[in-house]
Amino acid sequence: MTDTLIAIISIFVGIIGANVYGTIKKKYTMGFTANTIAGIFGSIFFIKIFGKLGFDPISIMESGGVNVVLFAINMAVSLLGAVIGLIAVKIIRNGLDKKL
Repeated sequence: MTDTLIAIISIFVGIIGANVYGTIKKKYTMGFTANTIAGIFGSIFFIKIFGKLGFDPISIMESGGVNVVLFAINMAVSLLGAVIGLIAVKIIRNGLDKKL
């Protein structure tokens, strides 16, 4: 695997995570497209922030092979970021709707 492929996989995990969470928790769903966008941005945001701790794609491939533990942490953070991103966007959207 390459660094780019790991980044794409983590974004894809974020998309799936946000859409599955939106399907399970109807309170937080905004439709497929909005869930996907929130999942992408939440995933990227969390990976960029917490990737500095050593589980970014470059660190995962640093030894020449895939560090499975770091890869799993990367995927978990991506999933968590997507879910938190979806919840945050929904809360912001509800707050804006109340003011109008």
